[in-house]
Amino acid sequence: MSNVEAKQVFNPNKEFAKTARIKNMCEYQALQDEAMEDYEGFWGRYAKEKLDWIEPFTNVLDESNAPFVKWFDGGKLNVSAQCIDRHLESRKNKAAIIFEGDRGDVQTITYLDLFKNVNKFANLLKEDFEVKKGDRVVIYMPMIPEAAYAMLACARIGAIHSIVFGGFSAEALKDRIEDAQAKVVITADGAFRKEKPYMLKPVVDAAIDDNSPVKKVLVVERNNEEVTWTAGRDYSYNELIKSKSSKCEAEVMDAEDPLFLLYTSGSTGKPKGVQHNSAGYILWAQMTMEWVFDVKENDTYWCTADVGWITGHTYIVYGPLAMGATTVMFEGVITHPDAGRPWKMVEEHKINQFYTAPTAIRVLHKMGEHEPAKYDLSSLKVLGTVGEPIDPPAWKWYYEEVGGSKCAIVDTYWQTETGGHVVSPLPGATPIKPGCATLPLPGIIAEILDPASGEVAEVGETGYMCITRPWPAQIRGVWGDEERYVKSYYGDVKKDGKPVYFTGDGARYDEDGYITITGRTDDVINVSGHRMGTAEVEAAIKKHPNVAEVAVVGKPHELKGEGIFAYIVLKSDDGVADEVEEVKTINKIIQREIGNIALCDDMVFAPGLPKTRSGKIMRRILRSIAKGEAITQDISTLEDPSIVEKINTMVNK
Repeated sequence: MSNVEAKQVFNPNKEFAKTARIKNMCEYQALQDEAMEDYEGFWGRYAKEKLDWIEPFTNVLDESNAPFVKWFDGGKLNVSAQCIDRHLESRKNKAAIIFEGDRGDVQTITYLDLFKNVNKFANLLKEDFEVKKGDRVVIYMPMIPEAAYAMLACARIGAIHSIVFGGFSAEALKDRIEDAQAKVVITADGAFRKEKPYMLKPVVDAAIDDNSPVKKVLVVERNNEEVTWTAGRDYSYNELIKSKSSKCEAEVMDAEDPLFLLYTSGSTGKPKGVQHNSAGYILWAQMTMEWVFDVKENDTYWCTADVGWITGHTYIVYGPLAMGATTVMFEGVITHPDAGRPWKMVEEHKINQFYTAPTAIRVLHKMGEHEPAKYDLSSLKVLGTVGEPIDPPAWKWYYEEVGGSKCAIVDTYWQTETGGHVVSPLPGATPIKPGCATLPLPGIIAEILDPASGEVAEVGETGYMCITRPWPAQIRGVWGDEERYVKSYYGDVKKDGKPVYFTGDGARYDEDGYITITGRTDDVINVSGHRMGTAEVEAAIKKHPNVAEVAVVGKPHELKGEGIFAYIVLKSDDGVADEVEEVKTINKIIQREIGNIALCDDMVFAPGLPKTRSGKIMRRILRSIAKGEAITQDISTLEDPSIVEKINTMVNK
């Protein structure tokens, strides 16, 4: 397979574009012009169209206390009702969630089923656990329907949920419980992974001590393995839910009332509790579902993320349900029992939109290059990627083998803090360049700025990716720490003398105004005074035909200041026949693509990379290994923790 060059342009499928919500670039530009000319009018119009208000808002945007802004002030609504109640008249018998378990068990939950289950859950929290509006509830759950019920039940009664990914350690869970001062933890005994039970309840037990703010623990019995029950603290969901009413009045919430906290791990210090509020978040979750994935009334949509991450919040639960779509929840591993698993699910559930991470795409390509051809994937209309820029070779395989060269690939750029997509192609409108995030979505004023001058960066020059006007779904603060919020997001870049939101990422424009994300600005290596993004070097190395994955980090160098260290996973399982020759070949590619300045000082051909279960590569661990430092980071969240010791042994033997 020949590599596809980033400069190639793939125009939207003409047949698809005919019925898309945004059909061409003229329509896109008209929306963006509307937002530029009347910003508050633009957002006010969509808020009235898309949301069901209990009481209408009186003011669209209040920037008087920026960066602590308010959207749709005076408005009242309930997010759970947005996602369920308003669909009952026309969609009560439509599938809201299709759940597929790790072992292949399938459960279809209609909107009426969802309404009843969420109401029962809400009543349980109110009656048995005395949870009320404003209380924080930590959810530490596997990917099962009860996780979605728990989220929506909290939203229904006005409690603030904080989901902690089910792979986090007891210490990480404890930190998040204490920072949020959560009074309740919702968990499960465990779940199934690769057809084997794994446990969650023991982690919760280890995270809660006598000084914990948690008073009660609700346990969903999923895998029915034996667990320890603490009398007066631990309760069975399966037992308590039986007696609950399926009617629970939705709490009337202000537009700016908090909906959830989601903790992000900083490189140092304690995790940051990112706060998202009700109206603005749910509005943008719905709008991006409609625009970016072009989900229609009868479509079935699948995002492979976990609800423990923002992708799962916005694009498994809140976004799809707000627009009345059918969303797929999957408990298992997409490469188990083989790399045909996702394509088998696409065929069986007739999935129309498929959204996953570039890491997953590369693994599926490596493990099952020809698997897609074994299944009927004709139902697919839009393919999506999330988490990092997708490299051109992976893009090409995804486009040709999975999408049959007819599906648009929406390479979405966003963060926990943005609440939803901010830069992305529109599948019926945007000409796509592989590996390029393309253009800001309508209403998002995203600009690449020179950090020194605050001016818009020149074509080809790397600058800071910023959003220069508030938007409804943006982070509203760091829980309990206003100073950290301002310092983390508004302390680095100014435009016209005013601080603007800085994403922490570098980016550059091409001659068409398209945006390419170059990676975290703290993932910049300074080689002999020349700054380069690790993503740029990784993209070059991936052009070697036998490279499946790569992660590049900096390593101290006595002459250059920093050298370049590459961890490379090969497609071939036979190892490296001649390591010296392989290194030479890869460096020749780097020399051709970037120049001598980017040649690698060290390369390790690793059996894998340390990744979370969501597919994120833990580069901090790789930096520590490259420097010969002790590994102090928590590796319990990794898909395969043993890979760390294997790489460490190879590097520091």
